[in-house]
Amino acid sequence: MKVRNPWAVALLPIITLGIYHLVWWYRINRELRDYGAAKGIDLGQNPTNSLLALFPGALIIVPALITYYNGFERVQKATESASREMPNGWIGLILYLLLAPALWAYMQVSLNQVWETEAQAGAGAG
Repeated sequence: MKVRNPWAVALLPIITLGIYHLVWWYRINRELRDYGAAKGIDLGQNPTNSLLALFPGALIIVPALITYYNGFERVQKATESASREMPNGWIGLILYLLLAPALWAYMQVSLNQVWETEAQAGAGAG
């Protein structure tokens, strides 16, 4: 699991013409899947499907909307399992509608909190 800079998550897709966003989306879904398996909760099974729903699925719009919804829900479950404050779904929706890169940064901040909590728990146990 990797702590990423939320500014990079929001701005690098603009510079890389969206390639970084696809890589980021696959990686966070893979990290969530692995984290869920370790915790015994379902946080997704196939990160490749999440990526394909985003591209080329965005060409027909609906798969991309579904993968963002499911991805945000997975982030909420992960933060809940780490006993952190869950990201607000309404804020997520507003960010998505107004400025999608802000949603990506919002999701990454929540994931960073989960990974830092887990790192501290691991360091305390070891």
